[in-house]
Amino acid sequence: MEYLISSGIIDSWFRKFKSCLHVDVAVVGGGPSGLVAAYYLSRNGKNTAVFERKLAPGGGMWGGAMMFNEIIVQKEATDILNEFGIDHDYMGDDLYSADSVHAASALIYKATQAGVRIFNCLSVEDVVLQNECVRGLVVNWAPVHREGLHVDPLVILSSVVIDATGHDCEVARILEKKNKVQLDTPSGKVEGERSMNAFEAEKTTIENTKEIYPGLFVSGMAANGVSGRYRMGPIFGGMLLSGYRAASLILQKL
Repeated sequence: MEYLISSGIIDSWFRKFKSCLHVDVAVVGGGPSGLVAAYYLSRNGKNTAVFERKLAPGGGMWGGAMMFNEIIVQKEATDILNEFGIDHDYMGDDLYSADSVHAASALIYKATQAGVRIFNCLSVEDVVLQNECVRGLVVNWAPVHREGLHVDPLVILSSVVIDATGHDCEVARILEKKNKVQLDTPSGKVEGERSMNAFEAEKTTIENTKEIYPGLFVSGMAANGVSGRYRMGPIFGGMLLSGYRAASLILQKL
């Protein structure tokens, strides 16, 4: 029995991983925008995989605000809540509340149900750059990255990469720093996130969701961080709509 358990896990995992060595879209970061983008891409027939450094996908949604596990979503994003089967209550002023654990769980479940493969505990340490275009990811185990161990990585090839890494904009920073390229930002570099302005941030998160370099899109807080816009706190409508916009733009491109 012990042999069969270990053998089954290893065989299944490597079969899944091998099927994702070349995907249409590689999403870095399993937060709300990344999961929503992956869901709509996969539902429209694109081979999509999400690579999440932490043990649990879901990003900053799990904890709500200060571990009060509730989030706020504006009216414009309620169609996405309904699509994912996320219960929500009207709070007034076109704002709705939702249980953050329920919401994060629903995003993960519906994404995987649509065919998205999620790989947790994997860290992205570089991109694949071919003909001045991002064409994949260089990945390693998250503990290897965290401990600074000298262990060579593996490569995931893709037609498109989404940087959905949140406030840190990690993929965009790697690309800019290592290759001295010009991004589609005011300065050509990662501008960095500004302080809190929830109203403005909810709008600009969607507006700044775009292709910032051939083959590299940004969504969610990474979109605002790259373009030097504001943070928004525990309101998540912009994050959900950003993921939807990223998927729409990528479907047009592919």
